[in-house]
Amino acid sequence: MDEPARIAGGRIARRRVIRLTAVAGGLALAGPILRAAAGGRPAAEIWRGTALGAEASITLYHEDAGEARRSLRAAVAELRRLEAVFSLYREDSALSRLNREGRLTVPPLELVELLATARSFAERTGGAFDPTVQPLWRLYARHFARPGADPAGPPAAAVEAARALVGWRDLRVESTGIALARRGMAVTLNGIAQGYITDRVADLLEREGMRTVLVDLGEIRAVGRHPDGRPWRAGIRDPRGEGLLRVLPLAGRALATSAGSGTRFDAAGRFHHLFDPRSGVSARRYLSVSVLAPRATVADALSTALYAMSDGEREALRDGLEGVEAWILHTDGREEHWRV
Repeated sequence: MDEPARIAGGRIARRRVIRLTAVAGGLALAGPILRAAAGGRPAAEIWRGTALGAEASITLYHEDAGEARRSLRAAVAELRRLEAVFSLYREDSALSRLNREGRLTVPPLELVELLATARSFAERTGGAFDPTVQPLWRLYARHFARPGADPAGPPAAAVEAARALVGWRDLRVESTGIALARRGMAVTLNGIAQGYITDRVADLLEREGMRTVLVDLGEIRAVGRHPDGRPWRAGIRDPRGEGLLRVLPLAGRALATSAGSGTRFDAAGRFHHLFDPRSGVSARRYLSVSVLAPRATVADALSTALYAMSDGEREALRDGLEGVEAWILHTDGREEHWRV
């Protein structure tokens, strides 16, 4: 998950890499909340908007339309509350304040929880996933926002200076406070927050008694099955064109995809948002990585990390992961199915 950067009044385009192939029985999604019933099925309640800078939707079916509407409003309220914690757009968000001030003395519990989880993935992946990669994002976004920017990218010295500010071990996370060790460090949770919020919203709806739910905040999680009995389905776009690589069932699972084509800094696509934090340059081993997992937080973080990891590094991840599958499209067109 990555928010588009706002640099010099502009915005770097983000291309959606997951597409729903069957939402609410084929209903068109238009307007903030829609209701419909077809073939005697429970009514669908659908919210559509944006979350963390990306298109988003929440779809649920329930026999009691009033209960469904109430639950949907609660879900959207939770989404907005968490957005105020993790957003890099909002200057008043907890994450923005951390980056601006270098520390938070009374951090929100959700920020503590997610940063601790992010540090855990950083350690497990040998730094291929790193929540302190934001200085690299800033460098590349600002470089390519300038008129006449060098198409070869930022100078090597600038890349190295930004990379020197990246290091998850220098991020202190405790319930009593969060601190960055060096001036100029900054955190982004773009590779995990969208999945985390997806899980929080899906969990809330389950607690509310909703059993037929699809949450799509850029990463997708299904609760239960589609009302007609089949699994919800999502298609993964082929980054080489407009077609689909595959369509996957999502019964009780979550899907996240990382692709360099999703957010490009330059027109040629040589530089994109999926950095290898260890080298400071955009990862170029694969064209896309899609992860299916029980939780969207896991799928989101792993799709980001796997994009920067070698085959050998990926094999070391097998221990401790359950119910995880990945579909990897290599730069030579080879497709690989990786299963834990």
